[in-house]
Amino acid sequence: MRDNTMMRRRLRRSNLLAALWMAALGVLLPASPALGQRGAQNGEWRSYGGDAGSTKYSSLDAIDETNVRSLEMVWRWESVDYRRQAENPNLRFNNVLLATPLKVGNTLYTSTNLGQAAAIDPVTGETLWVYNAIAEGTAVERARSTRGLAYWTDGLDGRVILVSGEHLVALDAETGALHRDFGEGGRVDLRRDMGPELEPYNWNAAPVVCGDVVIVGAAMSDNPSRQEMTPGYVRAYDVRSGQLRWRFSPVPQTGDAGNETWENGSWEYSGNANVWSLMSADEELGYVYLPVSTPTNDWYGGHRLGDNLFAESLVALQCASGERVWHFQMVHHGLWDYDNPAAPNLVDITVDGRPIRAVAQVTKQGFAYVFDRVTGEPVWPIEEQAVPPSTVPGERASATQPFPTRPAAFERQGIGVDDLIDFTLELRAEAIEILNGYVYGPMFTPPSVRSDDPDGTQGTVQLPGWVGGADWGGAAFDPETQILYVPSITAPIVAALVEPDPEVSNFDYVRGTPRSVAGPRGLPLVKPPWGRITAIDLNNGEHVWMVPNGDGPRDHEALRGLDLPKLGVPGRPAPLLTKTLLFIGEGSPNMLAMPAFGGGKMFRAYDKQTGEVLWETELPAGTSGAPMTYMADGSQYVVVAVSDATHHAEFIAFSVR
Repeated sequence: MRDNTMMRRRLRRSNLLAALWMAALGVLLPASPALGQRGAQNGEWRSYGGDAGSTKYSSLDAIDETNVRSLEMVWRWESVDYRRQAENPNLRFNNVLLATPLKVGNTLYTSTNLGQAAAIDPVTGETLWVYNAIAEGTAVERARSTRGLAYWTDGLDGRVILVSGEHLVALDAETGALHRDFGEGGRVDLRRDMGPELEPYNWNAAPVVCGDVVIVGAAMSDNPSRQEMTPGYVRAYDVRSGQLRWRFSPVPQTGDAGNETWENGSWEYSGNANVWSLMSADEELGYVYLPVSTPTNDWYGGHRLGDNLFAESLVALQCASGERVWHFQMVHHGLWDYDNPAAPNLVDITVDGRPIRAVAQVTKQGFAYVFDRVTGEPVWPIEEQAVPPSTVPGERASATQPFPTRPAAFERQGIGVDDLIDFTLELRAEAIEILNGYVYGPMFTPPSVRSDDPDGTQGTVQLPGWVGGADWGGAAFDPETQILYVPSITAPIVAALVEPDPEVSNFDYVRGTPRSVAGPRGLPLVKPPWGRITAIDLNNGEHVWMVPNGDGPRDHEALRGLDLPKLGVPGRPAPLLTKTLLFIGEGSPNMLAMPAFGGGKMFRAYDKQTGEVLWETELPAGTSGAPMTYMADGSQYVVVAVSDATHHAEFIAFSVR
């Protein structure tokens, strides 16, 4: 481990020197907030997160604390995928819509789960045009839900760019027609340049545009049966021609920095470490920020000893060239599926009187890591702390992991008896008995081998679990107050390893069937809140407030007669900030890996300063996409996707009449 620690220090030092050298060659980069990420502008919403820096913020205030109680539903838009299904009843696709529409000029734009795109009137919800992915041959049946698309313009040519099945396509923003000069006949085959082990290509996030390139990641199997996987390449394409401009490998190849952190030549066959979630970009700096995930496979790394850079790192690349500027690894030799799940928030803050152009990465672990986004230097010290070793034969967990000194964790980390549910003495006793059937301890206690003995331990209880902490919904940032708002959940899981069938797998161990840990009488195992929102002042790293998000199962039969506060819903919602309000739902119950009591139909507006609920409404299904807001025809609108396994995917728009 000493060699790996020295490598970390050398790479961090090279990060800083490279960034300082680049700044010295050009104009020194001021840290004025006026040059930073300011949220959605001019009543529009041009990027998935409002702006390229993923603030999820708009300064609009036509809807505020004085009139939010008058919000009403003004239009609904059902996904155009159901039109295709009416034409072909055998067509199948995911019913859960994760998309967030863009608003550019007088039009909303969205992707759909079949790989289609649509333009929508922002006042009436009327469909203006549809890109028919079935007719164009880019749709893939049973594809995973997509979160959105990108928009680019040079002032004359406006393009809507999306991943449709295995293709990147560019559409005319006015008509929805393919730009036939983009790629081959209007499309780029994304299966190409991904290596022989990938079959097929899939990605469900939204592309990011930086300058004249559009950047995409890839979704890959978390639990492959073989050690040999392709690296999760991140690629950039020319926004006009579709030509490949660069490809970044998160698994360093021969001669690359970080290659030494893959011992015994494991870099040659190891893969994943992909960017499955959303990226952010600082177009002024010309940097794109990648939240990188776990290497092959999620819970076992005996075949890939070492720190495994650049897995589970935040990596800054030059948009134009793909050259690495800096990185920071949040998890060494990942064994917990603690991939970085959300778009980094680009934030301008002032710490001890010093303005800093910063980036904040919220994580499944429940930390918000904050860095100078120019140099990669931590804003506050990040300490390497000792963590438990692995007991799995052939495995060697990292002896330390990085813990930020500020901000404090926004979620419960690790598990012990004092963390267990204790509404009654009986429930507490049952919870202790359940916990004793597993290995447990502080965060970063490694997965363990499931015992064949009924009296043996059945794996490791991991908290936070694989959906966080924070997840893909990420955080929202207020550029006026410098406060970060983070939704998160408390949901322990069982991390158990088993020996695979050697006829189908060359791993020594693979993960057993993943599952949540059921608590006493079906309740959660640990104390609430099970879903929460935390407001963090990034000027000083202090928590401002924390509130449960939703009631939770207060009406459970085991809790009858108890006068309980809100317990929080462990959903996976995304936040939206306006001048005075925080909008957030409870998440759809039908997202991947949802815990017990996860998701709900409520959509709320909170007072940003206090966390008080000012308005709430029950929707026909849970919120499945991130909400957004815009101005049209003199009114402000808030739009959010709702859907579940039985409710057709749709957008619902709210306004004050």
